[in-house]
Amino acid sequence: MGINKPQIGVLAVQGAFIEHERILQSLGADVFEIRQLRDLDGPHGRIDGLVLPGGESTVQGKLLHDLGLFEPLREKIANGLPVLATCAGAILLAEKIAGENKAHFATLPAIIRRNAYGRQLGSFFTENEVAHVGKVPQTFIRAPFFESVGSDVEVLSRTASSNPGESAASEHIVAVKYKNQIALSFHPELNSDTSIHQYFLKLVAA
Repeated sequence: MGINKPQIGVLAVQGAFIEHERILQSLGADVFEIRQLRDLDGPHGRIDGLVLPGGESTVQGKLLHDLGLFEPLREKIANGLPVLATCAGAILLAEKIAGENKAHFATLPAIIRRNAYGRQLGSFFTENEVAHVGKVPQTFIRAPFFESVGSDVEVLSRTASSNPGESAASEHIVAVKYKNQIALSFHPELNSDTSIHQYFLKLVAA
């Protein structure tokens, strides 16, 4: 590992973390897995960026508490550590989960709705514009979307649902940026396009 390369920690307690690791490594980052407290600062004693992958947010939240990772990670995020969060990871960041009384890190001023596209539309694929990035593939798997975001949260992308029960004009917020946090409803790691991860590494470098 090169100490001068960006040191990116990927939460690896559950979910689709390996795909993120492969993309980030292909872009020249040093990647390490976070599975327990001693992993938090990486092999070179620092962490420059964090990836919160898709998976099961409830399970991830429980494991974060059980492993003693929750509060240290929440503190790092609140203090400005750059984060890329996809699907379940976005749910971990959101200040409020629609229809629920509890949230997780609550560092992102937004209301998110889990499994928002319903069972009949559990997974779908589209391509759409993401601000600062361009047109990217968007793979949704039992995805959430953001019902609303705070005034200082930048909406990066809105995507129209292909649900026949909704009007063609119905668009949902599926990508946002707030300070050091990028949160996505979709899975950029499941496609060959690396532009989202490149954008994240630019945030890390800045």
